Amino acid sequence: METGQQVAAREAVAMASDLIAFDTSNHGDPHANGTERPAAEYVAGRLADVGYDVTYLESGAPGRGNVVARLAGADPSRGALLLHGHLDVVPAEAADWTVHPFSGEVRDGYVWGRGAVDMKGAVAITLAVARRLRREGVVPPRDLIFAYVADEEAGGWYGARWLVDNRPDLFEGATEAIGEVGGFSVTLGSTTTGEDLRAYLVQTAEKGSMWLRLTARGRGGHGSMLHDDNPIATLAAAVARLDAHRFPLVLTDPVRALLTGIADLTGVPFDEADPQAAVDRLGPLARLVGAALRDTANVTLFDAGYRSNVVPATARATVDGRFLPGREEAFGRELVEVLGRRVRAEWDTLPPVRTTFDGALVAAIRAAVEAEDPGARVLPYLLAAGTDAKSFQRLGIRHFGFTPLRLPPELDFSALFHGVDERVPVAALEFGTRVLDRLLRTC
Repeated sequence: METGQQVAAREAVAMASDLIAFDTSNHGDPHANGTERPAAEYVAGRLADVGYDVTYLESGAPGRGNVVARLAGADPSRGALLLHGHLDVVPAEAADWTVHPFSGEVRDGYVWGRGAVDMKGAVAITLAVARRLRREGVVPPRDLIFAYVADEEAGGWYGARWLVDNRPDLFEGATEAIGEVGGFSVTLGSTTTGEDLRAYLVQTAEKGSMWLRLTARGRGGHGSMLHDDNPIATLAAAVARLDAHRFPLVLTDPVRALLTGIADLTGVPFDEADPQAAVDRLGPLARLVGAALRDTANVTLFDAGYRSNVVPATARATVDGRFLPGREEAFGRELVEVLGRRVRAEWDTLPPVRTTFDGALVAAIRAAVEAEDPGARVLPYLLAAGTDAKSFQRLGIRHFGFTPLRLPPELDFSALFHGVDERVPVAALEFGTRVLDRLLRTC
């Protein structure tokens, strides 16, 4: 007969596959119907099956399904812990993939498909643990709130942000939260006895987001004429300057703590005067950590022209900007200076997130990881991207990114986020259910 832990591990894998099979692609169109409803109804059903009182609601647009449930804890006076995950994914082109991106196929020890990493695998882990706790009648030390939301990939306007604005009562009493993009292992070398040196990175901060809409205007006309005020050329030159620009290096506390911890593990000194050198030694991890050393601004869309023989009067582009905590005003000034006065810039901003790496929850995270992977270290880091923590922090909730995954050393995990052939190891999902179950029983 299967143990409760074995059932939870099996369910995590099966539910990750099931969730991936729902095409919940988010194309970022605020006027389109949502795609999340079928996945949200699936999640609601899995929670209701074991006795949860489930709140299902659609947030301001058809199909934008959100699910929230609460498990009462032993001490109502303690702040509740929120565990949140998003059900939408970025689009995928099936022709580029080894397997169909919405198959949820289990092959070669992995669950494949869009959302396996970001973040239906994580949703499946929390869902499996939530079901086990309820089935077994576990009363955790504190209230646990499970939230599965829409629209994270487009800023959470129809998901976490809408819920915070319209239904804050669902998160009453929550003081801390666990979300995505943290808890995964990185292998930093090996010991003298051949054992892997492993660290698990917990997100304690993330950059702010600034989406810029750039416009250049000029004199339109026939493409065969002489033109000295072509808006396409003006805007192209501006975004080329932006692409070549490097924002100043800033060593934040979580990045300093991460690089110091890695130095302690590997024995390779970390020179605070040259953090880039320490990052460059991290192999594939350098992509993730390197983006946390400075602000970034990348052109993602360029829209101009309508015929091959017409110079248009307007050209537009979109820039994905990310700024470090404390850098918002300086980042904005620097952008305007680089783009120049002939380009108009408008933007929407979501704030950075940051907390300290201490307290009872951090101690419980460490203990849960070390119980399942003795000898491993737990280290903080700063995420260069953004999550729904930006919305939930408006309720005064302290946030950590923690989905525990023990990964094979050869897997370039950071490349799988929004990447082709996104996949998560079956063994990592099983590991995650064990660690999270232990954490929620002790936190």
